[in-house]
Amino acid sequence: MSAPSVLIAGCGDVGSRLATQLLAGHWQVYGLRRNVSRLPTGVLGVAGDLFSAQCPADWPTATLDYLVYSAAATDHDEAGYRAAYVEGLQHVLGWLKQHGQQPKRILFVSSSSVYGQQDGEWVDETSPTVAGGYSGRLMLEAEQVARDSGIPASIVRLTGIYGPGREWLLTQVRRGYRVAIDPPLYANRIHVDDAAGLLAFLLEADRRGVALDDAYIGVDDAPAPMAEVVGWLREFLGVTEWADDASVRRAGSKRCSNARAKALGWMPKYSSFREGYAAILEGRC
Repeated sequence: MSAPSVLIAGCGDVGSRLATQLLAGHWQVYGLRRNVSRLPTGVLGVAGDLFSAQCPADWPTATLDYLVYSAAATDHDEAGYRAAYVEGLQHVLGWLKQHGQQPKRILFVSSSSVYGQQDGEWVDETSPTVAGGYSGRLMLEAEQVARDSGIPASIVRLTGIYGPGREWLLTQVRRGYRVAIDPPLYANRIHVDDAAGLLAFLLEADRRGVALDDAYIGVDDAPAPMAEVVGWLREFLGVTEWADDASVRRAGSKRCSNARAKALGWMPKYSSFREGYAAILEGRC
């Protein structure tokens, strides 16, 4: 069997970790980003701008078995999200068509922001997607672009990604971060290595002929109240002081289920925030 090929469009942090995992499995990996010098060794660079309709000059001419669309917005407003997720995907699909390429499947990296639930209820891939903000609405629009592409598509809705270099919460806890305790504010997380691992798992499953569903949620095994997460981190870090400002209550509270991905055989390496943050703080990831 010849080595499968994949183009990772938007090959940043998650995409690069995915590329590294696939290279270890002898995939041929193309990575599209503006600065290809930052791609992992072994990735075939495609210097391009997802925000431009101009096809990259070094677009691969070989067969592309898979497309992973893993963009990140550079401007966190409505126009920025539309450019990154809706228009960027449309550009890539146009470039594929321009070169007569028809991948076997698209994995579109989306977000749990498509779920607007706020009362701590459990959500899965069959739950209503009634996004309250522009980010969720535009993600849903982009998901539909993927589904309407004429290429089989699976949507991967990642929850709050954390890991090395993604340490906002750790910084806040060290400063005495306060969060509301009652009612509990549930948060959902996935370690960045597990986010990449889920994408790799789905690609390998499809390669073996496993039938994939149209959507998966990427989350660890244990959504938890923010107060519990902060309390555990305070103890681990030895933080004893609290910030002077009042408790913070962020909008939205839901518990995302990974049952569908686990039924397929995927298991997160970091099953909860405890394992993941301990690995970061102990320098093990």
